[in-house]
Amino acid sequence: MQIAIVLYDGFTALDAIGPYQTLSPLPDAETVFVAEQPGPVSDDSGNLTLVAKKALSEVPRPDLVVVPGGPPQNVERQMRNEAMLGWLRAADATSAWTTSVCTGSLILAAAGLLTGRRATSHWLSLEAIKEFGVEPTGERVVFDGKYVTAAGVSSGIDMGLTLAGRIAGDACAQGIQLMAEYDPQPPYDAGSPEKAPAELVAELRSRFGNRG
Repeated sequence: MQIAIVLYDGFTALDAIGPYQTLSPLPDAETVFVAEQPGPVSDDSGNLTLVAKKALSEVPRPDLVVVPGGPPQNVERQMRNEAMLGWLRAADATSAWTTSVCTGSLILAAAGLLTGRRATSHWLSLEAIKEFGVEPTGERVVFDGKYVTAAGVSSGIDMGLTLAGRIAGDACAQGIQLMAEYDPQPPYDAGSPEKAPAELVAELRSRFGNRG
């Protein structure tokens, strides 16, 4: 099984690394980072670089596609990038699973792959994804057929584990979780707009508006 994790300038690192950490241990899986051109690709901070080993054109038929999100301006460039959108449409034609994390779902939506489907995204982007005929949901991980979307950033870990269980069984996914010692015990219960203090949610909405 070939897993293609898409990189582009200004992606959010954990959006790519969370699924990489939870999907790459699958039995007989080959995980490859891909971009328009092979080589180093910087994340949205400019301080972290991942290396795309192959160009998009070199990976035409991956079994599983992962599209990470990023800040609005970076994602919007990909939503207008026909090289990216065309590759996604072609890869989706034969993929077993097409997935995204955070605002990566906006890129899938711009490619026309989520029209009429339920999907999630970062909580600040749920309104934006509606513009593409997508039914938004605030759920953390959403399955709609072979399309799997994860909410903001950290939810890519949950998406990867859930998908690992679907592909290889619960025992395999549990083993991956245990080896990663993924046992979240956050110091604050503010990880969603439903749980965070209302004034904090309002402040972030005012500061960032809709993402994407």
